[in-house]
Formats: sequence, C-alpha cells, structure tokens
Amino acid sequence: MMIVHGASGSPFVRKVLVALVIKDLPYEQIQQIPFTKDPEYRKISPLGKIPVLQHGELTICDSTVICEYLEDTFTQSPLYPTDSAGKAQARWYEELGGTRVAELAAGIFFQRFMRPIVLKQETDEEVVAKIINKQLPPVLDYLETQVPVDGFLFGDFMMADMSLMSPFVNAAYAGYEIDADRWPVFTDFVARVQAHPVVSQVLAEEAIALGRG
Repeated sequence: MMIVHGASGSPFVRKVLVALVIKDLPYEQIQQIPFTKDPEYRKISPLGKIPVLQHGELTICDSTVICEYLEDTFTQSPLYPTDSAGKAQARWYEELGGTRVAELAAGIFFQRFMRPIVLKQETDEEVVAKIINKQLPPVLDYLETQVPVDGFLFGDFMMADMSLMSPFVNAAYAGYEIDADRWPVFTDFVARVQAHPVVSQVLAEEAIALGRG
C-alpha cells in the first residue's frame, strides 16, 4: 500500500489523493504539516514540503511529480492527455494552478484562517484586499478564457482540472467566493470539478478530518 504524507486541507495533498482514488489505488494518509523541523520527516522531504509519496522503497516529493509517477506506472484512468500538445497544455495549467493560483489563494487562507484561528493574530485585511482586488482578477480573467463552458479541459476529468480548482477550496475556507457575475464560466467550471464524484468524496473526507463535516 502507498503512503501519503501530508495534511488534510493542503491543495497539493488533495490533488494526490484524488489521483490515487481516480486510479483506484489503495493508500494510507499520514497527517503531516509542511515545513516541520522534524528531522525524521526531513529525511524523506528535505525541503519540508508536502505531500510525499512512499511506494515500497521509492520516495517521491512534489505533487506534480507524484501524479506523473502514478500516470506512468498505472495506466488505468488517465490523468493527462496522451498527445504531446495536450500534455504540454495540461502541464502548463497544472503549473499555473500550483504556483500563482495557489500562492494567491494561500494568501487569503493564511490571513483569514491561519492567522486568527491558528496563530491567534489579527487578519491583515489590506493584504487580503490587495489579493482579491488587484492580484487575483488578472489571473481569473485569463482562466475565464481557458476553461470550457461545459465539461472539463480535455474532455475527461484530469489533473489539469483539479490543479486549477483546488486552491479555491482553501480560499473558500477563508470566506472567499469567486464573483460569478464577473467570471461566470470559471465559476461554473470550479463547481463542476468539485461535483465530480471522486473530488466530492475526497472533499467530504477532508471536511471530516478538518472537523468541518
């Protein structure tokens, strides 16, 4: 059985769990916060990031590398397009979702969730306003032109869809909602991805783990 090290609620851990369920691969999740100073965890994740996948004697860091390993090793239920052009485009969407989109969503999550609830600090609403009003809109403008009106990016549900949607789950935990009047296509896309049976299952299990179920 595979072992996934990573905290429930992480958009990157969430992505890997969805990939494992899509491919019907059994796994065990070990809750692990990121950037811990735990020397034992640092032995398998030298950067302290999550998730980490252990499969037998193999240890893999980084959610995208993990998903690509699962795709290369287990051919059922593809996570990526098979043609070179589609695969390149999917990798771009996954990169965008895991970098700029995740960074902005994490900024909202940190200010409105982590600071008041975990760190017992006041939220810096100026930082939140800058993200919501200045930094996020250009990204959403772009995504509005990229996602389909119906269905998913490459026909069947794949990691590109999950990668663009996942950070907005965390932003929603912090009270942020995409403006459906301004970005109706992307808003509907996010809702469709969340409604996918595997995604909704993983989100329900995550809510229980976070005490929100």
